[in-house]
Amino acid sequence: MSDNDQMPKYGWQECKIADAPFEIIDGDRGTNYPKQDEFNQNGYCLFLNAKNVTTDGFAFNECYFISQEKDKILRKGKLQRNDIILTTRGTVGNIGFFNERIPYDNIRINSGMVIIRSDPTGILPGYTHQLFKYLKGDFDVFATGSAQPQLPIRDLKEILFLLPPLTEQHAIAGVLSSLDDKIDLLHRQNKTLEGMAEALWRNVFVEEADPGWKKGKLGDLIELCYGKGLKEEKRIPGEYPVYGSNAVVGYHNEFLVKGPGIVIGRKGTLGVVNYVEENFFPIDTTFYIKSKTSAGKLFFEYFLLKEFAFQDMNSDSAVPGLNREIAESMELVVPAQKSIMDFNIFCEPLFTKKFKNDRQIRTLSRLRDTLLPKLMSGEVKVKL
Repeated sequence: MSDNDQMPKYGWQECKIADAPFEIIDGDRGTNYPKQDEFNQNGYCLFLNAKNVTTDGFAFNECYFISQEKDKILRKGKLQRNDIILTTRGTVGNIGFFNERIPYDNIRINSGMVIIRSDPTGILPGYTHQLFKYLKGDFDVFATGSAQPQLPIRDLKEILFLLPPLTEQHAIAGVLSSLDDKIDLLHRQNKTLEGMAEALWRNVFVEEADPGWKKGKLGDLIELCYGKGLKEEKRIPGEYPVYGSNAVVGYHNEFLVKGPGIVIGRKGTLGVVNYVEENFFPIDTTFYIKSKTSAGKLFFEYFLLKEFAFQDMNSDSAVPGLNREIAESMELVVPAQKSIMDFNIFCEPLFTKKFKNDRQIRTLSRLRDTLLPKLMSGEVKVKL
């Protein structure tokens, strides 16, 4: 790749989304739209919900299906391979790419999404996928409504972009997709590594738990500590991750807690449990834990906390909140100290690999996010 400060080279054309070589397709919103009692945990056709299309693409942790009979009577909104899905209501601008890696053959969008179907003679599906990620900022600008933001299709169609020739589309999509693929591979490796540790945890501490272990409370093993307020405008860019109730919300030049540590969502999003290897700053919408065992690493506590349904322990009416006293009073079986330490020793190499992958994911993500606007605008050219 080489820098180019001039205008995009010959063949790039300014284009409105309305005039671009792809089709924008709504879902079926008529009388046949599925009712709540027509969704099942398994079935013929996956019916996408808001949790399935995230800022990082598709996620299939919580899936709902409709029958083949129901699918047949719906008109619009059925995906074809290489379609792009764009969320247009609630969380605006999340994007999924229905490529060959997606394990479901039959998928439909819900009423808060649209399908972008490329005409590959004018724009390649892989390039369309990267283009809509690049246009995310424009989608946010045009979103309306405070309670539930919406992206009107009429406004979406007015957005301008530069469309390069197919040869350059292929090259640009190839560079960005290779980074996406590597990041996806590392995420899948991490999921496998954590799954191995979780399977052992369940085997040792649930399925084959020692009947001689004494009963106790969560507060016998850990203390829940309040995070500290740190407004976004007061954060000074640095190396330490700032954790909110769901995950990382930024970085700061100071830390509050020395890693490794565990963060739990306390306000807003309840009960999300994050293991943090490095020093970090938990803000006031979180709890971080102090272990009362002498086991060193917190792998045992991490999987233990993931077992509790903290999201169901809301103690506030306006904004969901997790009460510390209620959480620490949860009853459990207290394992022998040796069992905890043996489990942590087993987990050490698995999590060491996972943390190494996490660092590589952050590096690749920064590179991808830096290249995306430069490549899509023609500021940086790919050698063909």
